[in-house]
Amino acid sequence: MRSRIKWVALAGIVLSFVSLLVHLFLAKSSDTMKRYGGLNIFMDDLFPLNAPGKQGPGHRRLWGEIDALKTLQPYPKPRTAYPAPNVQNNGFIYAKIFGGFGNIRTSICDLVAISRLLNATLVIPEIQQSLRSKGISSMFKSFSYIYDAEKFIAALANDVIIVTDLPPNLKEARKRKQLPTFRPQSTDSPSFYRNNILPKLKKAKVIGLIITDGGCLQPILPQSLAEYQRLRCRVAYDALHFRSEILALGQLMVERLQASGQPYLAYHPGLKRDTLAYHGCAELFQDIHTELIQYRRRQLIKQGVINQELTVDSHAQKGNGSCPFMPEEVGLLLRAMGYPPRTRIYLAGSETFGGQRLLIPLRAMYTNLVDRTSLCSKEELAIVVGLEAPLPPDPLENLPAKSVKQQKDEWDKAGPRPRPLPPPPDRPIYRHEKEGWYGWVAEKETEPDPTPSDLREQAHRLLWDALDYIVSLEANAFFPGFDNDGSRWPDFSSLVMGHRLYRRASSRTYRPNRKYLTELLNATNGHLYYPPRNLTTAAKDHLNKSLAEEGLTQEFHLAKPISFLSHPLPECSCTTLKNIEILRSGKGSSYHQLYGELDECPAWLEQSLAKVRDQEASLDEVESEENEMDLEEQSEPEADNQTNGVPSSEQDDEMDPDD
Repeated sequence: MRSRIKWVALAGIVLSFVSLLVHLFLAKSSDTMKRYGGLNIFMDDLFPLNAPGKQGPGHRRLWGEIDALKTLQPYPKPRTAYPAPNVQNNGFIYAKIFGGFGNIRTSICDLVAISRLLNATLVIPEIQQSLRSKGISSMFKSFSYIYDAEKFIAALANDVIIVTDLPPNLKEARKRKQLPTFRPQSTDSPSFYRNNILPKLKKAKVIGLIITDGGCLQPILPQSLAEYQRLRCRVAYDALHFRSEILALGQLMVERLQASGQPYLAYHPGLKRDTLAYHGCAELFQDIHTELIQYRRRQLIKQGVINQELTVDSHAQKGNGSCPFMPEEVGLLLRAMGYPPRTRIYLAGSETFGGQRLLIPLRAMYTNLVDRTSLCSKEELAIVVGLEAPLPPDPLENLPAKSVKQQKDEWDKAGPRPRPLPPPPDRPIYRHEKEGWYGWVAEKETEPDPTPSDLREQAHRLLWDALDYIVSLEANAFFPGFDNDGSRWPDFSSLVMGHRLYRRASSRTYRPNRKYLTELLNATNGHLYYPPRNLTTAAKDHLNKSLAEEGLTQEFHLAKPISFLSHPLPECSCTTLKNIEILRSGKGSSYHQLYGELDECPAWLEQSLAKVRDQEASLDEVESEENEMDLEEQSEPEADNQTNGVPSSEQDDEMDPDD
């Protein structure tokens, strides 16, 4: 009896010790969750899966590179005589850039090309989104709020002379507004600058450009100016480095998403108020959101940006492919492709019009949907933002609550009246009584001027877009909810797709045809969440084709005429295929259109690529051997339980002495 009690006591001690270890493990995991910002970290990080076959055919089908595009390689170097810039040039160009992340990035590339075209010195451009903001960090101003100015100047030393500021005498002339200033458009041609602006530059020795159109030079240049297209690529992909704080946090986010060796997909919804207003997608939303979109559309009509009626059929616009995919539609398309519910999806974009309510169906389909707020802690984001001055308190923000006694006294002193008392006329509506920043819609016809808090938030969006750009660029797959919208405004998704095409064309970048897929989804509107097999098959077939030549051909016709950086082919790339191989391929005109105009990669580049391929092949061999060993180890216990083909239960029966 005593021995049994001892064994029970020992078992209790062991269980207590195991329970203590489990609690310590969960406490450590909880601390990790807090560091990540409040949402759960991925379950694969807590309990890594032993899946030696995860690199099998199913994994490659969803995450593998596109073999047909592996011949495309980045090659933005000059192909012709390219003299270095001369210090004794025609003068200086300074610029003010208005707009968001995409507008800024495209405008900077155009400015460098124009400075080279006019043989001028470029002054580091001013980013107005950060200059206009109140109380942002004094450590980072204007251009340096996003990009590294020193690396920008050094990377383009052989292309354009860039300085941080104007000489003192010209700076004084600028303050007195004595210098000629122009407002170029994104459709202006090189001849416009040579004929209209170059004479003024030579005369005044300095000109100013105010860029509000997301660029200042037409996307497609004539073949004789192909070197300027390659210069745009060198600016966008080699010279525009984010400042160190942004790069460090962006890489940390990528590491967290790829923890435990798992791939991830980046998704940008493209649900922005300006875009929705431009295309008339108001009816896709409800209540106050529809009014906000219509108000913005009315503004664009007054400014002459839109030459259409205020009210349009939003469902017809969506059927034409002019409106973004809704998040639940993207979830259905990803399910059709075969992505499992535990797929890691990063939600990019500093603005998702409609808020978290629109993301509920997608979160229900994919539980590992995260964004920067759930992947980073507030302290990590604060490092990127920098030390900021506190904003002045808003007197209407936090009004003191009235006690029950104060309310009763006011009621008693109000005098005789019919009860219940009707609301008094012209009663002020305080901000704390409104539902969000859009409460002005119920009060007046005009949108109020942005507050200091709004201006600061607009500056922060540049930082969030920069982080999302890094994460989207490094993603194993990228899916755009909206791109190439036809408004000639550079959009985030198009820039990411162009950068991925330039850097590694074989990376898995979806280029969906919204019109075709919307027709498929509308055909199954009656049973949207249980689509028939024909929808799944058709959607999968279309999306697979969009990854390769068919998708690139579509982008060539739709994206490049709007934004060169969204499709930098063929000027900024080369191919390892030989011309004779392209001619003998026997493929259609689209194949020859993509590859026929590409230059062959130089010998030194092919040699370096061959070394990289050999290293990757050796690593694949090591991984395959390790996977085979893991499978053998897993099969050994089963083999031990069998001898000469006799199951273990039968062996026990044979060895039983009672028999």
